Amino acid sequence: MKDRYSIPATTNWTGRTSGSMAYLHEKVVLQNVMDPSSPIATEKAFALLGYACDEGVRRNLGRPGAAKGPNAIRAQLGKLANHLSDKISLLDLGNFDCLDGDMEATQQALQKQVQTILKNNTFPLLLGGGHDMAYGHYCGLKDYLGEKQSLGIINFDAHFDLRKFEKGTNSGTPFYQIAADCSKHGFPFQYLCLGIRKEANSRELYKTADELGVKYMSRTEFSIQHIEQVEQAIKTFLSKVDTVYVTIDMDGFSSAYAPGVSAASPMGFSPEIVLASLGFIIRSNKLISVDVAEMNPAYDRDDQTAKLAASLLHYIIHEVALL
Repeated sequence: MKDRYSIPATTNWTGRTSGSMAYLHEKVVLQNVMDPSSPIATEKAFALLGYACDEGVRRNLGRPGAAKGPNAIRAQLGKLANHLSDKISLLDLGNFDCLDGDMEATQQALQKQVQTILKNNTFPLLLGGGHDMAYGHYCGLKDYLGEKQSLGIINFDAHFDLRKFEKGTNSGTPFYQIAADCSKHGFPFQYLCLGIRKEANSRELYKTADELGVKYMSRTEFSIQHIEQVEQAIKTFLSKVDTVYVTIDMDGFSSAYAPGVSAASPMGFSPEIVLASLGFIIRSNKLISVDVAEMNPAYDRDDQTAKLAASLLHYIIHEVALL
């Protein structure tokens, strides 16, 4: 695992200097996960961990570049205002890198670290990287939870990512892999997709979603104009699980908000409906972890997509901190 790990870098955390921790770059603590010293003990802690891998995107014939997403998001997050208590820690744990196209080894490294983060009573915030990150993230959650608590997944995305993987895994297969894992171990596959675009998913993918009992809302339904229906769908889903993992694929947003993604489209959802949905989820007190996927700096404009991802994380951190 050491050979594919990059320690957190101070160069990712710059901005205005206040001397009073007014900004998150002044708040963040860089921690080497390979260092055997004990983690910082605080009232609450959040850990940022990067999945610097776009091998799954390449395999899925998408636009590479998301491997640089984690550091691009950090650079924008550090400039944002800090409203956290001194008793709450924000940790940067660095990145796991994909070497020689070995995506599976990178997922396994992520899996082990997610479990460790949770055992340290810290909230994981994973930065991607391709959406294949979701499989490694899920495996770490499963290892931590065991059979004690049921886990639901809420995916803000234009795509189901339920492609079958007979010919290999990629950024389009993670949730089918998770469904297969659930079936193998006798767990229910609890998966809600918000923002699905009909033109971006084949009939076969809709058929697979129906066969697996996937709940979803289309892009046209998933809007601020239908906020009551969105809230009801989320609350109904949450009532069936003990814990929930949220994954945000930045390509689900309209390219008006998020041009810097692996698969951009002008037909996507808005930040307002995602923020409102996150509020419902966080207030349920069932949220256990979050990741942000497919942020691709190579195609960003004025760091717009990185700034959106950072703002979403800022909201999540500060709202979870209030619980």
